Parts: sequence; C-alpha cells; structure tokens
Amino acid sequence: MLSSNDSIRFRMKFAAALLLVPVAGYLIARLYIVQVKSHAEYLQKARARYTATRVTSGKRGEIFDMSGNLLVSNSPCVSITADPGNLTGEAQRRKLAFILAKHLGRDYNYFYKRLNPLRVKRGAKGEALTNPDGTPMMVPSRYAVIEKRASLDEAAKIREQVRVNRINALFFRDGYMRTYPKGAMLSNVLGYTNVVDDSDVPQIGLEKQLNRQMTGDTGRERYERTLDGLPLSYGLHELIKESRDGKNIYLTVREPIQAILEEELDATYAKWQPATLYAAIADPKTGNILAIAQRPTFNPNDRSTFSAAAARTRIAEDGIEPGSIIKPFTIGKALDWGVVTPDTVIDCDKGAWVYLGKVLRDSHPYDKLTVAGVIQKSSNVGTAKVAMMLGEQRVYYALRLFGFGSKTGLPFPLETRGLLPPVRRWDGLSITRFPIGYGVRVSPLQMLRAYCALANGGKLPTLRLIDRIVDPETGAVTRMPVPEPVPLFDHPEAHRQLIEMMIRVTQPGGTAVRAAIPGYEVAGKTGTSRKYIPGRGYASGKYFSSFVGFVPARSPALVMLVTVDEPKGAYYASTVAAPTFKATMTRVLRHLNIQPDPALLEAGKGKTARQTP
Repeated sequence: MLSSNDSIRFRMKFAAALLLVPVAGYLIARLYIVQVKSHAEYLQKARARYTATRVTSGKRGEIFDMSGNLLVSNSPCVSITADPGNLTGEAQRRKLAFILAKHLGRDYNYFYKRLNPLRVKRGAKGEALTNPDGTPMMVPSRYAVIEKRASLDEAAKIREQVRVNRINALFFRDGYMRTYPKGAMLSNVLGYTNVVDDSDVPQIGLEKQLNRQMTGDTGRERYERTLDGLPLSYGLHELIKESRDGKNIYLTVREPIQAILEEELDATYAKWQPATLYAAIADPKTGNILAIAQRPTFNPNDRSTFSAAAARTRIAEDGIEPGSIIKPFTIGKALDWGVVTPDTVIDCDKGAWVYLGKVLRDSHPYDKLTVAGVIQKSSNVGTAKVAMMLGEQRVYYALRLFGFGSKTGLPFPLETRGLLPPVRRWDGLSITRFPIGYGVRVSPLQMLRAYCALANGGKLPTLRLIDRIVDPETGAVTRMPVPEPVPLFDHPEAHRQLIEMMIRVTQPGGTAVRAAIPGYEVAGKTGTSRKYIPGRGYASGKYFSSFVGFVPARSPALVMLVTVDEPKGAYYASTVAAPTFKATMTRVLRHLNIQPDPALLEAGKGKTARQTP
C-alpha cells in the first residue's frame, strides 16, 4: 500500500511527464525548423553578424614622361573617420582630440568639435531643424571625417595610442593619395585632384581630361571577422569582384628638356617680370610636344600656391595678336604661288605707307627692300604690299592652310580657335593688317604648329601630347597615332627659299641676332605686338614679345616658341624673347648630343676676332 508521500511523488511525476511531452515535442519541432527547414535563412542572419563586406579600390593610373619618368603618382595613406557615439564620455573625447592634434598637426579645438557626440538635425534641403522652443534639434552623431589622407606613420602612431587608451571610436581605411613628385613642373598641363568622399576627383588638366582612362575599377570581398571587426585568418573569404588599377598615361614630354625649359623660364620671368610667360618645344617631324610651360604656375602638392590665373593652360587658351611672327606664312605662299621671288623689290615708302587714309609704319625707315630683306628686317609695309599682290582670298587661304583659326586638337578643353574672320567680314584695311599679325588672334600652340610645318619640309604635322596608354593589369599598350603630315607647298624650292630668308633673320643685319647659337644655323622670326584689350583698344605701353625658331635650320630637330606678355624694362622681342630661345636651345641641343657644325664654329670665331678691337 502506497503511503501518502509516495502518492504525491507519483502524481508529480505523472504531471511532469504530461508537461514534458509537449514541451519536448515543441523543442524538437523548433529544432527541426531552425536546423533543417529554415537553416539557410538563419545561417544568412548569423553570417551577417560575423561577416563583413569590404570595398576595394583599384589605384588611379599614373602619368609618366616619354621615357617612363614618373610625373604623377599614388602614395599610400590612411583615411581616418570617427564614430563619436562610441566615446565613453567627455574625458575620452578630450583625450582623443589631444591625440589627434598631436599627430595630425591641427588645432585641438578642431578635433574636439568634430568629436561632438551630437549634431544638429537637418532637413531634406540641408536646413537646420529646430524644436518647438526654437532650440536646435540635436541627434546622435555617428560619423565624422578626421583626416582624409594621413601618412602611414601618423596613422600607426594614432592606432597605438587609441589602443593603449582603450578608445574604440576611430576607423582606419588604407588608400592612396595623389602626389606630384616634380612639384610645379608641368602642373598647368597635368592638373590636380581633390579628395571628395574618400575619392580623387579631378579638377583640371590631364587629370580631368583622361579621368576615365585613369580611374580604377572598385572591387568587393566578403570575409569572416572578429567582434572587433578584424578579418579572421580562417573561415569565409570570398572575392565578389576584383578591383583593377587605372591605366597609366605616357606623355610625349621628355623630363630633362622640360626641366631645362622651366629653369630658363624662371630666369626670364625674374628678369622681365611679365604678366604671363609661356613657351613650348616640339619635334617638327612627329609633332611631339617635348616641353611646355608657363609662368605664373603653382605646385599641386602645396595648394597655397594655387591661383586661377596660374591654373589656366594659357598657352592653349589665350588668343593673342601675334605680330611679325606670322609674316613668313603669307610671304611663303606668295613665293610658292609665283607671285614674288626672294629678289622681288618692294617699295617700303621709307617706313610710312598711307593706305585708305591710315598710316602703316615700320620700326625703321626702309626705302626699297627685296622680299628676302622684308623678312630679314621684318618690314610691315613690305609684307602688307606682298599681301596686296596676293589678294584677300589667297591671303585668307594661306593663313588657314597653316592652321590659324582651327584648334590643334591637344587635350585642352578650353583651347581657343583664335580669330581669323572669313573674307566677307574683312574691311579695306584687313589685307594689310592680318598678314603682319594685327586684327587676327592665334594661340601660341597654333603658332608652334605652323612653325613645325616650316621646319618639317613644308608639311604640317599634328601636335601630340599623349604618346601611349598602358594597362598595368594586362600590359596592353595603346599607342596614339602619328598622322601623316599635310603638304602645304606646291613647290619645294619656294619652301627652301623661305628657310634661307628666315636664317638671315638670326644673322648680322637681322632682327634676331640674339637668338643665334654658335655652331648652328637658326631659322626664326621675332614678333613685337601691342596688346589689345577687348572693349578698351590697344593698351598703352603693353606688348607681346615673341620669338619662334627652329634648329638646326636645314635639318630641324627642334622648334621652340616663347611669348612674353607685358615685359617690364624692355619690350622688343629681339631683346626679351630671343635670348630665352638661345639659352634654352643651347642646353637642349647639348642634352640631345646634336653636334654643332665645325665650319660654322670656325666662321663664328673669325667674325668674333675681326670684331674685337
């Protein structure tokens, strides 16, 4: 017989069994659902807690000169952001601001404000929202940019100090920052980038024009992580999409020649203190730009040197009245079309010719000059009278042939076409003014291209600045084409005669003897023109002083243009621009090992000896 205690124990066990069976059944069913039926769903939720997706960015393409010398590069850096909501209190906020100020070189208050755990709530249009009582509506701040481009050393020191102080509010992301190893060299052409939302955004220059080619592709990878967010060395590591580096750009520029040009422009800029100064050197056979520079300029690594005037590629964007450097093109075609010969005599009216009630003057009172003398002495009257012999249509056609009025096609989006009006818009004086470089506007690059045609046997090349584009991932090379030059002269003898006349410009009796280089024949032309300011007319005492030439004259390897805008102290191109050509070309010829003609060296010594008292 069961005791009362045994009866109670039995009833308790029975009740427990009745209760346990459905609970066990529920648990089994639940386990089935979790482990079998909904396994994939819960696995995905679990992975979301211990896996992370990282976006990787391919490096931006770099820029090199023709020989592979680095002009624009990517330097490793670290982007540092903060979650102020992770700070444990005011003391930690102050400590972190102190650490950041110590290593990043900014004021303590700057970081203290950025680490504010609260921020003003803003509406859809960015306006600050307020409470009913008029006070700003505040919300938690969970993101603040601390430093977009910290150095590896700075980031390492900050990492260590926040680790020691148990501060978990900073996040570090490895990346690259754009750097310009050569400083101000070629800066107007290369351009620069700004950092926007951790990305390099191009602003001007080739950085902007070739942005599509240089931008890398972003990638994504998924990995398992610790609670601290660090990747695990084991477990899931899945590459969703591979990042790819951007393409590298190789210019036609040669760094040693560019460096020479920059140094000589610095000297000219310091001596004459002009408003603007620009110059370029080209290979007349290929049209390759070997060097191109201007002053003022800026250093893209130091934005305090930046100004809107310095950033413009003025050698392509400015249209100037070129003056006498344009004269060879009208006279050259007059020779080619048989209108004149080098020995044709032109009456220069003793330097003052009245036409349609307006006086056209020469710098000296020339009486009668041959056409060769018109070029050598740079006679305005003589050139205008040759143009009159050609007629309006042929003068216009001659100037258009040499590319005036059309862009060069170099990658400068704001390049000017210049101004060469069609004949229907000419007035009676146009035929006497356009051929001497007044009333028309050309860019310095257009003039450089035209002189390349004279130096290239009368064949107009296409100017080139980009030589090739290289894919660093595959090694594939895309070479920019070298178009066939366009013949401009019908008769090679006429072209040869024009070159002979231009050689005399740099010889005794010519206007550019200061451009002469011992041991070499130099062909070229000076040009001094008054500066026209739209809406105000010709400015008193302001000039463009230019020289364009090529060397060696009979087998040219180099063409150089230099234009000095508003020089102070002197303004004739023979004094201001020609010496810059000589100093630069002398060094470049030596660098390229283009040997002088021994006979010319001896002849030069003989002249010097005879001239010495």
